[in-house]
Amino acid sequence: MNRINKEKIWRLIQNIGDGLAGKLPQHPNHPKGRNPYAHVALRVKKRFGSSYKDIADEKYQEVIDFLFLIQTEEG
Repeated sequence: MNRINKEKIWRLIQNIGDGLAGKLPQHPNHPKGRNPYAHVALRVKKRFGSSYKDIADEKYQEVIDFLFLIQTEEG
């Protein structure tokens, strides 16, 4: 993915993560709380099979749509 698209997606991940702060369920592996930004980035990685940085530019809109779905489901 090109630099501009990566930056736009990262900003959206940050915004969604900000909204999830303190809302994620507790987990024994994260006694100090879960990282909402890592949670969103991991969901993208699981859905697309690679880091958001490595997804093809052709899938940019699909990633954006998925991020908005995450925001709707969890936010």
